[in-house]
Amino acid sequence: EVQLVESGGGLVQPGGSLRLSCAASGFTFSSYAMSWVRQAPGKGLEWVSAFTSGSDSTSYADSVKGRFTISRDNAKNTVYLQMNSLKPEDTARYYCKTTLWGLDYWGQGTQVTVSS
Repeated sequence: EVQLVESGGGLVQPGGSLRLSCAASGFTFSSYAMSWVRQAPGKGLEWVSAFTSGSDSTSYADSVKGRFTISRDNAKNTVYLQMNSLKPEDTARYYCKTTLWGLDYWGQGTQVTVSS
């Protein structure tokens, strides 16, 4: 069974940092791309960042470029999102996602709230 479990969210002041984690199981983690996607209150899903499979290639949405860093530890089957210089507009529920055999799998998400 494929499982994605996010953690690390919380309340942080503007300018602060958080590191999100997504622990994966049920598939060969190192062989697949992993993404972070967020949903702000009352808004649609927004792709944030991705780590492509089989390489060290990463990509970022313009809104987070230079502030967020995605990384992965294949030994721990975990993908991370280091978020620095957080802004109120980063407030959202953050999900990790992967696509296996044409199907999308999502975690339950972790809430990030940026507020003073």
